[in-house]
Amino acid sequence: MDIKTLQTDMVAAMKAKDKGRKDAISALVSAVKKAAIDEGCRDNIPEALVGRVVLKELKTAKEQLDTCPPERADLLEEYQLRHDVIKEYAPALMSAEEVQSYITEKFAEVVATKNKGQVMKAVMAELKGKADGKVINQVVAELCK
Repeated sequence: MDIKTLQTDMVAAMKAKDKGRKDAISALVSAVKKAAIDEGCRDNIPEALVGRVVLKELKTAKEQLDTCPPERADLLEEYQLRHDVIKEYAPALMSAEEVQSYITEKFAEVVATKNKGQVMKAVMAELKGKADGKVINQVVAELCK
């Protein structure tokens, strides 16, 4: 996923007068640009950064959806739309089985120590943005038993 795709989809949503979709994509574009400025790569934004920001925004949208009171149907509808739009752009994450095979293949010597902290430190650097942190934590906990 690159920033150009987000921007063209935002323009398409504007032309279609789809305010909810446009707002969600616009927020994504803004978040990506802010992260790019913070990391000092304003002109050529790497796809990995876009993916990381989209996942972060997806997590935020999910939290909004989960914490919204059920009697606020208007807000629930808005948050659900935002979550669904962001989910379209989120990169596919590795499953627990894929994470386990990757860890046992690449980090066999670190896993052998049974030190969860060391394993997590090594694995998270490699899998950041490719797999959910909770899934990685669960797999590492199983491997370190």
